[in-house]
Amino acid sequence: MIRVLAIDDEPLALRLLEVYISKTPGISLLASCTRTREALPWLEQADALLIDINMPDLSGMEFVRSLENPPLVVFTTAYSDYAVEGFRVNAVDYLLKPFSLDEFQQAVHKLEERLSLRRAVGKADDGILRLSTANHTVQFDTAHIRYIEGMGEYLKVHLDTEPAPTIVLYRMKNILEKLSPEQFLRIHKSYIVSLDRIREAKRSAVTLDDGTLLPVGESYRDQAWSRIGKKTT
Repeated sequence: MIRVLAIDDEPLALRLLEVYISKTPGISLLASCTRTREALPWLEQADALLIDINMPDLSGMEFVRSLENPPLVVFTTAYSDYAVEGFRVNAVDYLLKPFSLDEFQQAVHKLEERLSLRRAVGKADDGILRLSTANHTVQFDTAHIRYIEGMGEYLKVHLDTEPAPTIVLYRMKNILEKLSPEQFLRIHKSYIVSLDRIREAKRSAVTLDDGTLLPVGESYRDQAWSRIGKKTT
């Protein structure tokens, strides 16, 4: 089930989205918002945004660009001028108003395909993490993962066996669900670390076994400290 946020300052346009969502299998509405700021409390739960570009407080384009790890995006707008710009921010689709139910459902199908790609990840009993990219599946032995770095739609997986990180199409909040909580810990909005790799820990930063220094985000400090504080020297 795709969990979506509908964002549009026009009540009629928002109502049409609600109707289309109700008629489309495999998609559910988290919330309808007339302002981008109203969507903020729902973002962590959302798989996708259905968002108008011309908004009164902050344009849909600017809103998406402001997000560290945005959900998938389908732009809805009455203006075709933004199409190229929309795809530059990795939008899944661009619906030009007025659009039909069939056009909407085609966009949902694209969302399903993109989410399927993101979710094609699993941790086997043998400790192998499999991540599907656009063209192939990459396998990682979790014992060799030093840390994972978030980059919006992508992740950098840093291994002790490779000089450069491997880049895969996946989001931080989704991959964390696939990693063992006994082995990995999120310490920052952009970093997940292997607990076995931490050699020194302070409330504001950790040092890994190769000397890498990573920040500990303020909102993650209490949880992180309860797990790794004993490593402080």
